[in-house]
Amino acid sequence: MDDSERPARPADGPRAEDGSPAPAPRARPPALRGPFRPGFWRSPLRGPWLTSVLGAVLLPGIVVLFLTGLLSYAAYNPGLPGNDTTPDKGLLGVWLFPWPTEPYWLYRFTQGVHVTLGVALVPVLLAKVWSVAPRLFTWPPARSLTHALDRVSLLFLVGGGLFVFATGILNIQLEYLFPGSFYRLHFYGAWVFMAAFTVHAAVRLPRVVRVLRGRPARTAEEDASLTALAAPDPEPATLSRRGALAVVGGGSLLLAATTAGQSAGGPLRATAVLAPRGREPGTGPNGFQINKTAAAAGISAADTGPDWRLTVRGGTRDLVLSRAELLALPQREAELPIACVEGWSTPDLRWSGVRLADLAALAGAVDDGGGPAGAPGVFVESAQRGGAFRSASLSAGQVRDPRALLALRVGGAGLSADHGYPARIIVPANPGVHNTKWVTRLTFGGGR
Repeated sequence: MDDSERPARPADGPRAEDGSPAPAPRARPPALRGPFRPGFWRSPLRGPWLTSVLGAVLLPGIVVLFLTGLLSYAAYNPGLPGNDTTPDKGLLGVWLFPWPTEPYWLYRFTQGVHVTLGVALVPVLLAKVWSVAPRLFTWPPARSLTHALDRVSLLFLVGGGLFVFATGILNIQLEYLFPGSFYRLHFYGAWVFMAAFTVHAAVRLPRVVRVLRGRPARTAEEDASLTALAAPDPEPATLSRRGALAVVGGGSLLLAATTAGQSAGGPLRATAVLAPRGREPGTGPNGFQINKTAAAAGISAADTGPDWRLTVRGGTRDLVLSRAELLALPQREAELPIACVEGWSTPDLRWSGVRLADLAALAGAVDDGGGPAGAPGVFVESAQRGGAFRSASLSAGQVRDPRALLALRVGGAGLSADHGYPARIIVPANPGVHNTKWVTRLTFGGGR
């Protein structure tokens, strides 16, 4: 007989008792190792309550940090020429209001809060990341589209938070280890982090409230998510969860106490052990902190020697003035601090020099027919040839403030080279980097 008439042979392989093919064995899941193995996480401290408490602390803290960060951005007058060169910022380049000159200590306060709070929240942030670490290593990476989106949002949340805090702390310590501009990196990093944080807070806040109130989970999925925070096989406890919170809180208070003095000043300055050190040039009127020396800025003796001149432009005539001619003009005084983005500030120092509004009037740079009271904004240029903030724009409101000076002296003494000799800008509530040093040119009408 031919092949078509032969009985079919049973397929090779295991058979059931009745002779039928046995079902294929179920594939064994891959062996999970390291942090992907559930038994890897054994701390008895992890759990929904600890994670919820840490989240409840971070929520208002991050909101205050973001708002003070927006205030810091506004203080740079980003709408004026040259003050903000962040590419493609679009709608992200929003500022809250035109930056005022009253109260004169405004930037010292807002940036001091921003930096001190940011440093104090580091232990809380690290503890929160530690408390949810098991969820970052769950396997499989995505069980559904919703689960995949949740994992991606956690990546942006944790990664963005660590990036923003790390760049901020490095900047506070004047350690510019990151590639590119801190200003741009921190700007974009903050927006990415806040977008992820806003979504995360909106989704998780009801759950946090239920946990802190001792109420049960609403769904089986939520219950499974909360259960996953706790170790399935915990080690014996050596510290209670409240004890862990006390350790974290104590670390935050210690960091705040050793940071706040750099902006509060006075006797508390000595307690600011985390403030950048070694930048005070000495005692006397010029013995206050600086970020950049004249040598570091590339300022030579020829730049500030007897041939130095100030050019004033933008009105009906151009002026070229020597330092002696500036000293011969009416001298005004103002007691103002210098406050920098790193969170440090000086005490109120006694500055003397020529009012910016008076220089505008001398050059005929007035609007509204109002003399100095109608002075426009100004674009300030420095002898510094390169680097960030070698120039800055000041608003008309800043120029018109009677305490806004082209300063020639501080504390009754001439400016030192490191503090901007022959002349520098000093304006109430102005970020330190916009109090330009080694000024060579003022162009009125260059700032709106």
